[in-house]
Amino acid sequence: MTTDQPEAQVDPPSLAEEADVAKTFLQDLLGAFELQGQVGSEELDEDTVEVSVTGDDLGLLIGPKGQTLTAIQELTRTVVQRTLGARSGRLLVDVAEYRKARRAALERFATGVADKVKDAGVATALEPMNPADRKVVHDTVNGIDGVTTTSEGEEPNRRVVIMPEHAPQD
Repeated sequence: MTTDQPEAQVDPPSLAEEADVAKTFLQDLLGAFELQGQVGSEELDEDTVEVSVTGDDLGLLIGPKGQTLTAIQELTRTVVQRTLGARSGRLLVDVAEYRKARRAALERFATGVADKVKDAGVATALEPMNPADRKVVHDTVNGIDGVTTTSEGEEPNRRVVIMPEHAPQD
C-alpha cells in the first residue's frame, strides 16, 4: 500500500559545507598531480563561495586559456553536488589568482574597445568567449555611457558585440 505523504524536505547545504567538500577534492587533486599548494575559501556574498588554490607552478591546473581550470571547476561542482546531495549557491574555483587577473584584463580590454566604438560610432564584434568572460565584458561595458552590448552566435562560438547607443529619436 502506498501513502501520499510528501517527501521530507532536505535543507540545502551551507556555503561553508560546500567549500569544505570542494577544498578536500582540490587538496586530493593537488596530491594526485604531485603539486604543492594551499587551498582556501572565501564567501564572496550570501550566494557565492570561491575556493582558491595558491602556490607555485600551478599552470597545469589552469591550462591554455583557462580551459583546464574551467573543467576543474565543473568537476568540483559535480563532486560537491554528489557528496552533499544538493548545492545551494554559486561555487567558483580559482588557481593562482588566474580568474582575478583574467577579469582585470578583460575589463581593460572591454573598456578600450567600448571607447573606440563610442569614438567611431561603429559596432565591434569580439572573439568568441565562454559565458563567464562574456558576462565580465557585458557588465563592464554596460557601466559605460554611450555603448551597449549583445551576444550573438551559438556556443562555442558565441561572442559579444559592443555597439554605440543611439540617441532616442524625437
